Amino acid sequence: MNREISIREVGTRDGIQSLGAFIDTPRKVELLEALGDTGLRRIEATSFVNPRAVPQMADASEVMAHVRRRPGVSYEALVPNVRGAQDAMAARMDSVLVVLMASEAFNRKNVRMSVDDSLAQSASIKSVADEAGVRCTGAIGTAFGCPYEGDIPEGRVFDLIERFVDLGFDELMLADTTGMANPLQIEHTLGTVLDRWGDRIAFGLHLHNTRGMGLANVVAGLNAGVMTFDASVAGIGGCPFAPQAAGNISTEDTVHMLHEMGYATGIDLERLIEVARLAQDILGRELPGQVMKAGPRWQLHAA
Repeated sequence: MNREISIREVGTRDGIQSLGAFIDTPRKVELLEALGDTGLRRIEATSFVNPRAVPQMADASEVMAHVRRRPGVSYEALVPNVRGAQDAMAARMDSVLVVLMASEAFNRKNVRMSVDDSLAQSASIKSVADEAGVRCTGAIGTAFGCPYEGDIPEGRVFDLIERFVDLGFDELMLADTTGMANPLQIEHTLGTVLDRWGDRIAFGLHLHNTRGMGLANVVAGLNAGVMTFDASVAGIGGCPFAPQAAGNISTEDTVHMLHEMGYATGIDLERLIEVARLAQDILGRELPGQVMKAGPRWQLHAA
């Protein structure tokens, strides 16, 4: 293989945000710094949201003020509105992410507004980021299914993609927010998307492992030509608005699989496994990641 796959770590945002308990700021900083030492080049470090709505992220500015930033690492943040974008600029984030849902019902549960209103807000956020010279990435959640609406028509997703393109976004993540996608669906949808828009905008996949198909969906994305994947250290994550939602795909499990398949990631897997174990210690619970328990396959050869 000659393609290098980009892994965008989301554990310190999507992972921790889904947990019920607040994680102390120094421990978040510790986890962020450890992730920065693994070779990851993109880390979704936090989100600038209303602390009453998401208390786990109430210390976003403090975390970013104290973290020792590694050269070559892009520290990114989710922002839900213009105020959040302004706070992210003040915290010197390298990039911001705006999210809306393909499902009208899910979007209203998530942010209490229509999809059209969310798109208008995304445009306003991008203007703030553009003025500050900060990259703004878009994301379409529930792109492959919704627990409230069921199947999401491809045409609805394609319409939203076209609208993001018209707004001038240069990167867009398609998210399987509730783990409803299957590999054939991923390969077909992303194949169509890349054929239509791949020369105008970069695409990535944000996958959850709710029904055990997360890594299979990574392979399907690879087959379609996707080169960027979100993943969460040790598999922490979920979604408070998705019933029974399990975590995101595990970063170390994903990297192990990619390396075994001959893809490069630029990530030190041994260090990443150590960080997954650190995350488990910080959170004080067993986490879903498998490779941190079994070890990489090459260790068996050396035994």
